[in-house]
Amino acid sequence: MPVAPSISSAGETPLIVLRRLTKTYGQGEAAFQALKGIDLTIHRGEFVAIMGHSGSGKSTLMNLLGCLDSPTSGSYLYQGISVETLDTDQRSLLRRHALGFIFQGFNLLARTSALENVELPLLYRGTSSADRRAKAVAALASVGLPTKLRNTPAELSGGQQQRVAIARAIVSEPSTLFADEPTGNLDTATTNEIMQLLIRLNKERGITILMVTHEDEVAAYAQRVLRITDGLIESDTLNPHF
Repeated sequence: MPVAPSISSAGETPLIVLRRLTKTYGQGEAAFQALKGIDLTIHRGEFVAIMGHSGSGKSTLMNLLGCLDSPTSGSYLYQGISVETLDTDQRSLLRRHALGFIFQGFNLLARTSALENVELPLLYRGTSSADRRAKAVAALASVGLPTKLRNTPAELSGGQQQRVAIARAIVSEPSTLFADEPTGNLDTATTNEIMQLLIRLNKERGITILMVTHEDEVAAYAQRVLRITDGLIESDTLNPHF
C-alpha cells in the first residue's frame, strides 16, 4: 500500500506535527521506552485510525496527542503551540477549548440525564446555564437523540449511550476528536451507525478525528491508517475508498 502523502493546501499550517517524539516509563534497568522517536504530520480535517497490538505504543501516542501526558523528549506542535513546553494547567486549557474525547466505555455519569451529561464540558468552561442547555440540546439533536434529553444512561442502549458521549465531545466545538476504541462495546450494526456519524462530523464540520482501534473493519472507515509497532510508525497509508 502507498505511503500517505500530505493532503494539505499549499501553505497551510499542519494541525499536528510530531518530531522525534519519545516516551519512557520508569528509570534505570526498569525503564521502558514506549515511543522511540515518532515523526508525524496531521492536517486539519483528516480522519486517522491508529492501529497496533497491545503494548505497541498506540495508546501512549494517543495520550500524548490528547495532552493527557507529556513526552520524554522530542517536539509536539498543535496549531503551532509547543505542547511539550506547557505545564499541567496549560494542557488542561488546551484540552478544554480545542479537544474532544470519546471512550469505549462511554464514561457517562450514571444518575445524570443525557442533557446534563452533554452540558458538563460547558460547565467547566463557565458557560451560562441558558447557553449550556441550548448547546447541549443542539448537540444531542445532531447525533440523532432529540427526544432522549431526560433519559439516564441506564435507559439508553449502548449505541445511544455512545451517541450521548459523542454529543458531549462535540458540544464545545473542538477542532479535534480523540476516539479510543469507540465501537469496542457495540454490535456490528451499531458500529456502522456510530462510524457513519463520525464520518459525517468529519466531512460536514471539518473536525479532525484520531481514532485508536484494533479492528481492521473499523479502521476501514478512516481516511488514513497508521500502524504502530514497538514504539514506531510501521506504516502510514491512505484508504482509497474514503
